[in-house]
Amino acid sequence: MRRKAGIIQIIKEIINGIKKQTVDLLFPRRCPLCDDVLPVFEISQEGACICPECKKKLKIVKEPVCKKCGKPLERERAEYCLDCVKKRHVFVQGKAVFEYCGDLQQSLYRFKYANRREYADFYAAEAAKRYEKWIKQHNIQVIVPIPLYKKKQKKRGYNQAEVFAKALGEKVGIPVCTDLLTREKNTIPQKELNETERKNNLKNAFKITKNIVQLSYILLVDDIYTTGSTIDAAATVLREAGCKYIYFICVSIGRGF
Repeated sequence: MRRKAGIIQIIKEIINGIKKQTVDLLFPRRCPLCDDVLPVFEISQEGACICPECKKKLKIVKEPVCKKCGKPLERERAEYCLDCVKKRHVFVQGKAVFEYCGDLQQSLYRFKYANRREYADFYAAEAAKRYEKWIKQHNIQVIVPIPLYKKKQKKRGYNQAEVFAKALGEKVGIPVCTDLLTREKNTIPQKELNETERKNNLKNAFKITKNIVQLSYILLVDDIYTTGSTIDAAATVLREAGCKYIYFICVSIGRGF
């Protein structure tokens, strides 16, 4: 029986591989950095969803990083970035995959506004490669994407954080809940505001839609982390509903000091 089950599993994997290559032939994927069409033989390789030359241009987040939010630090002996020194965050800890600079900025712009949803596969593969162990160590029960305002998502057609969250959840084997949080306010982009304005902008922005008493460990997911105001606003609602430990992962983050 075990041998038969093993053979069936191998056949399923072969069929899935053929399906994937067929889809890639009909709907070619693009490199998440330069946006050129990728050859199918490159896409079929594990984690090879990017041009080899483009991958060299990416700045992976490396130590030293802030022990709270995960920002790369300029000073090796520092433990926290200036943002995390100055304010008390609601989340426990966060991680980021890439530094928000160079060609990655345009990559995330296309991912967010130009329907390049396929980029999420690469982002998630890199996130899983670096942080799957960290995720499992913290007993994460569910992955929750930062929601978009309903009308904004309808106009755009998708929520980029949700697309990334689903890809990550599939790679690390953790369920994703896309309707646990809703965004009740059509907030102004955070990059346009100062710290005080950011807090007011996000006040009462999120709402819990389900009973989460059974959830103690939640991983929030977003595309870009700046000062943490958005993550804190979502984490506050989750804490008030009974979740004790909220972590986050984002695709990219700026540098700290």
